[in-house]
Amino acid sequence: MTLEKFANWEGTVDELKGLVSERALTGETMMLNMGPQHPSTHGVLRVLLELEGEEVVNCIPDIGYLHTGIEKNMEYKTYEKSIVMTDRMDYLNPMGNNLVYCLAMEKLFELDVPPRAQIARVILTELTRINSHLVWLGIGGLDLGVTSTMTYCFREREILLDIFELVSGQRMMSTYFRPGGLWRDLPDEFEAAVRHVLDTFPAKFDDYENIFVGHPVFIDRTQGIGFISAEDAIAYGLTGPMLRASGINWDIRKAEPYSSYDQFEFDVPTGQHGDVYDRYMVRFEEMRQSLRIIEQGLNMLPDGPFRSDNRKYVPPPRSELGRSMEAVIHHFKLWTEGFRPPKGEVYVSTESPRGELGCYLVSDGSPNPWRVHFRTPTFTNLSALAKLSKGYMIADVVAIIGSIDIVLGDVDR
Repeated sequence: MTLEKFANWEGTVDELKGLVSERALTGETMMLNMGPQHPSTHGVLRVLLELEGEEVVNCIPDIGYLHTGIEKNMEYKTYEKSIVMTDRMDYLNPMGNNLVYCLAMEKLFELDVPPRAQIARVILTELTRINSHLVWLGIGGLDLGVTSTMTYCFREREILLDIFELVSGQRMMSTYFRPGGLWRDLPDEFEAAVRHVLDTFPAKFDDYENIFVGHPVFIDRTQGIGFISAEDAIAYGLTGPMLRASGINWDIRKAEPYSSYDQFEFDVPTGQHGDVYDRYMVRFEEMRQSLRIIEQGLNMLPDGPFRSDNRKYVPPPRSELGRSMEAVIHHFKLWTEGFRPPKGEVYVSTESPRGELGCYLVSDGSPNPWRVHFRTPTFTNLSALAKLSKGYMIADVVAIIGSIDIVLGDVDR
């Protein structure tokens, strides 16, 4: 038996037998490559499909085309210098990636975070959540024939990227969160820019939803497609909108609050049917709840320091460098040698736009982390693709992959 007939399968025959049905080995069903896709779609993912006619018998995701070695590279940098690597994992959730790593460091170091910085982190991570959902919605619309929303979603996203550039100097890879707080204080123009979002985005979200729900092609291609029950969603370890669309009310911001989320009032949107349609509707409502959180954050944003004054882990303020030689020396030593935290290990989890994002951090007492590992939601959610796709048509696989909201940088670390 040759392997060439199996869509350029690179493994052994025995490995293939464990993944596809016996009918594939005898030629009764067809093996078909789907991808690897161009990065401008949902990511560089190859899917190996086993088909009977147009019906999906099996679906095998093949990952690794975007592997970057981020976790291992972080272990060769000091704690603060490695923050810049986190932006590049889930590139639609850069501030959320900064946050989970900073929270892990702060837990390991027992480092305080001033209230102003905690509230600012919440505001910016919720703006990042909206930014991520807008990209997902625009690209998902292209997948399903609702092409006009791509332009609309990216129009609103530009406003959010302007805010990120305002606070950090960068539109995407911001590295704005630092252990103990923020890189610098929020600028004076920040509140007005965010108020503009609060005033204009609700009507935009209503327009998007009306376009989708009023589109008969969208309804036909999403309702009853890609179903997964609540029990199976839990068994697969799904989190985020994938889990909540199946009716499970689980959101880490509510269940295990972090970074002052316990001070905010918001609802956790859930679905009833666990299909592609419900996953869209959950994310629509999540954007509205994010606006609700952002407004509360602006109203309660206190004055005060934006970063801890713990000089063991935090460099002195820039204003001191021009008048204090001790501050210059301290700053120089922190950036050239790093700091030495206590030995230990911690795990911290947050709610990213795609689900549970966790950071496992191990210190051996040296200036570099001994081990950094991230529990990323896309990797786990993608594992359910076979379950979601079996029994549906090959054209439905496109809608199902889009509803997972995959970011391959979140998988291939």
